[in-house]
Amino acid sequence: MGQRSYNLADLLEILVEAGPDRPALVAGDRRLTFEQLNVRANRVGHHLAAHGVRPGEHVAILSYNRAEWLEAMFGAFKIRAVPIPVNYRYVAAELHHVLADSRSVALVGERSLLAGVEDVRERLPELRHVLVLEDGGGQDIPGAVPYEPALAAARADDDFPPRSDDDRYIVYTGGTTGYPKGVEWRCEDIFFGALGGGNALGDPISSPEAIADNAAKPPLPVVDCAPVMHGAGQWVACMGLFGGSKVVLYTDHAFDPAKALGLIAEEQANVLMIVGDVMAWPVAEALAAGSYDTSSLVAVASGGAPLTAGAREALRRHLPDVMFLDSYGASETGACGPSVEGGAGDQGTARFMMNPSVTVLRDDLTQVAPGEIGKLARSGHIPLGYYNDPAKTASTFFQDPDGKRWSIPGDFATLAEDGTIILLGRGSLVINTGGEKVYPEEVEVALKDHPDVYDVVVVGLPDERFGQRVAAVVAPVPGAEPTLEALTEHCRGRLAGYKLPRRLQLVREVQRTAVGKSDYAWARSVLNGTTS
Repeated sequence: MGQRSYNLADLLEILVEAGPDRPALVAGDRRLTFEQLNVRANRVGHHLAAHGVRPGEHVAILSYNRAEWLEAMFGAFKIRAVPIPVNYRYVAAELHHVLADSRSVALVGERSLLAGVEDVRERLPELRHVLVLEDGGGQDIPGAVPYEPALAAARADDDFPPRSDDDRYIVYTGGTTGYPKGVEWRCEDIFFGALGGGNALGDPISSPEAIADNAAKPPLPVVDCAPVMHGAGQWVACMGLFGGSKVVLYTDHAFDPAKALGLIAEEQANVLMIVGDVMAWPVAEALAAGSYDTSSLVAVASGGAPLTAGAREALRRHLPDVMFLDSYGASETGACGPSVEGGAGDQGTARFMMNPSVTVLRDDLTQVAPGEIGKLARSGHIPLGYYNDPAKTASTFFQDPDGKRWSIPGDFATLAEDGTIILLGRGSLVINTGGEKVYPEEVEVALKDHPDVYDVVVVGLPDERFGQRVAAVVAPVPGAEPTLEALTEHCRGRLAGYKLPRRLQLVREVQRTAVGKSDYAWARSVLNGTTS
């Protein structure tokens, strides 16, 4: 082999050469060593290349957690293609947007989920190859190729052209214009910015070849309950694998805390990865109600949604010796740093000890003084921008007078005297419901298409289990009285279920700001009963 790169396939191959028989992945009844995972990824890569997928082209993955998800991801990287994670909760309109916006030429998906793509397939002229993962569904997917026979017929060797640090990595995130946007990274930058840099708990590696040392370290098995189609779940899975550890994917479609706790005992896991309160509270309730062997557990990690102090303490009552790793991260910044015990009190949502590349900046890109409010910003290993969206890129990624690039996705924050950063909330008003991000504008557009809706403002309201829930303040057309049931049914074909309003308040007129923008503070006061 020649010089290796930070392309994720190169890193996997280096680990395989150093420790081929180490356990790598458990997903349901599938168990793969590093060598077996690598061979399966090789077969995916050779199959895609044989069907015309070229370096730089995009391969979408539409699937629940399963071994094939990671096989397909690494298989795309093998041929310098770019895997595109697709949210399995999306309905046809959202699927069309992501597949069309990403210009995906190939798609690996579960049969039942691919049925939604068939509804819009004729409007995806660039999608020319589909691989089907069997999931028990009986849907007919014309022209698609079954995954297992395709792999069986493909080569298993590592004979691929050289790769590059500049090979791309893309993850889609919610978009303020109504649909998700693809955040585009270089492989080197995502590896150091979000995937642990080969040493998630210490100094990053200094060369791709140095990751081989992780094949000799004691493993830290991880039970990953987060969806790997989201950044948090995918990043933790990659951190585990690149650390030389066994990653155990939670594969049930609905979260069952008893099964998650059972996996800890079965796999002697050291780390449990959950998604904020939406998983923390059920786990705490299960621990309170039953007896589980958690003796191997060293840490509970949370990402994708806030882990509140109440949920943390509920877990700690049953896991008194376990560390809590609740980190701040975003698709546009990567993993930035852990939360600090004690929180932020009344000052903000949470307090974090960020890494040195993270700070709080004013609009002129100078650092704020302690106590001053600005926006959280990260430099160094950050994305190139948003794929296929130069305008949005220009509004999030900036270069200061010294030539340093910054990612500033919109989180307001302040610096504390001790150097920690206190988050104050997202300026774009993103709603985080159970780890899924919802942008108000997207829901507003869907609601305004209903014939009984004249105007609408959408906000997030507190929810004990999910963090926030979607709520709408609607001014109906004269004489109309739309119900919550009618409006959610109208939106169901356009929006994923987690984006649907859970609460509705009718008003005679929607209040707007002096420049005609939605008045979100007013909408919250209406829903809270403090304004009529």
